[in-house]
Amino acid sequence: MSSPIDEIKERLDIVDVISSYIKLEKTGANYRAICPFHSEKKPSLFVSPTRQIWKCFGCGASGDVFGFVKQIEGVEFGDALRILAKRAGVELRKQNPQIQTARKRFYELCELATKFFEKQLHEGSTGQKAKQYLLQRGISEQSIKKWRVGFAPETWESLLSFLKTKGFSVGEIERVGLALTSDKGKTYDRFRSRIIFPIFDLNSQIIGFGGRVFSTSRGKEEQTTAKYLNIPNTMLYNKSKVLYGLNKAKVPIRKEDACVLVEGYTDVIMSCQAGIENVVSTSGTALTSQQLSLLKRYSKNLITAFDMDIAGDSATKRGIDLAQSQGFDIKVVANLPEGKDPAEVISINAEDWKKAIEQANSIIDFYFKNAFSMFDSKTAEGKRKISRMLLPVIKRVENKIEQSSWLKELAVKLQVSEESVEQESKKYSLALSEPTNKTVTKNLSSHQKTRRELIEEKVLSLLLNYVRGIDLIKDDCLDYFSSQVRDILLNFKEKPKDFSKNFKQFNFSEEVKDFLNFLALQGEIATGKDKEDINPEEEILTCLNELESLMIKEKLADLSVSIREAERDKDQEKMKKISREFNQFTEKLAIINNQ
Repeated sequence: MSSPIDEIKERLDIVDVISSYIKLEKTGANYRAICPFHSEKKPSLFVSPTRQIWKCFGCGASGDVFGFVKQIEGVEFGDALRILAKRAGVELRKQNPQIQTARKRFYELCELATKFFEKQLHEGSTGQKAKQYLLQRGISEQSIKKWRVGFAPETWESLLSFLKTKGFSVGEIERVGLALTSDKGKTYDRFRSRIIFPIFDLNSQIIGFGGRVFSTSRGKEEQTTAKYLNIPNTMLYNKSKVLYGLNKAKVPIRKEDACVLVEGYTDVIMSCQAGIENVVSTSGTALTSQQLSLLKRYSKNLITAFDMDIAGDSATKRGIDLAQSQGFDIKVVANLPEGKDPAEVISINAEDWKKAIEQANSIIDFYFKNAFSMFDSKTAEGKRKISRMLLPVIKRVENKIEQSSWLKELAVKLQVSEESVEQESKKYSLALSEPTNKTVTKNLSSHQKTRRELIEEKVLSLLLNYVRGIDLIKDDCLDYFSSQVRDILLNFKEKPKDFSKNFKQFNFSEEVKDFLNFLALQGEIATGKDKEDINPEEEILTCLNELESLMIKEKLADLSVSIREAERDKDQEKMKKISREFNQFTEKLAIINNQ
């Protein structure tokens, strides 16, 4: 009986799975794409439908369908297994409730709480009034169900009591952020008389909640209570790592190659309702490096519809600065009616929202307009304040030609020399409080391959796609290779055709089989139809020459040490013998280098 992993691999095609995340382009027998795991402009990630593997020849990331989902979703293997099992229609055996992890218990608790809130909205007397309020705001019945909006009643313990009847302890309910305990030891519901917005992870599992105050009196209580209330960070929910709506927006973001950033839950819901689905919300928090790393998987183009206060050191400004420093291309929706958020604009006329997005200004244009409207560019003080506001923004532009163009524009507008603007710009540092996420790159580059390893891999990758090349590897050439590669080549020489077709049948470790599988893909790409100028025989012979050269250089280094030892010991005979050998190898190296 096959395992769930094998069954999933049999049912799913890696090309279909990966193409649902990133755009693939066919090239010969394989597919290629811009790698989502490092910054690049040309495609270096290749997907092999025959081998059901992928590899990026830029950053080194590679794996099977599970490895890709782990990387792109930022999850562990267990979560990747569940995502792909659901997609493949494979049922995973349920765990005994007694041995379920706390995390799984918390997911179940959040799901039950959501159902409770939904029922209260649709069936509770006050909940129905809250629902009418949402409908009046322009949120449709369909959107309410799609986003699973609910209502928390005014009572102190209604949710607590419900969850306890479902077998959850007070401690568990507190740990997911749905209950609070007073100084006197009294536990009560965190959300009371609020419209509830469940918060989803990338797999559309509910991990947290936000609540908007709602009172039938529509006045006194709302004026004295925080309008929005979110749960604190928990095992499932971390506000710095979550973007509301990204579970539904990730595919539209890739499709449009842009992400619209808004501030509220209803902004996301209404925008999707209006047909703009590539939208997510920061839910009132400033953009963080973790959120930006998430977004970078899908697009580097951001369109912000924040209330942009460019003066001072606001949280919004810091978030935008951080995004700019990480290479995002940022535009600003600047033509919404004053005082109105996207949800309000959409409720009046959805076309105005679409038009506002289409007419968004580049971040630099936006800053220029604001800076010059705030200060008098004709006075010395005004020039100083404008330059202080704009130079750090311009400095964060990655492209040096574009950066130079904006510095020139600033000089013209301020009516000063370009040299003075250039000189002043050097005073500004690009340092920001939040570090960029280098985890993937760091992990992938933890082992820096030697020149020998790279050449050996190239030889194997060529041989796996050009069987006749093994005849070029004479017995005396085997000494050029490391012991592991030598063993692989000996197996290859014994049964070359069988080896190239199905090396997995040979008695190698799984690690070596995976290693060869990726090298076969590498060779396939290097000798593919779009690489007709590549001559495999010439490439192999060149590699053999380089390996022989490396071996001779290593031998010369050893002989140099032996000569110094002989000189130290004043052993003239030994020194002459080693010197002769040294000269022979030097001559041989010269011949190789001149070939």
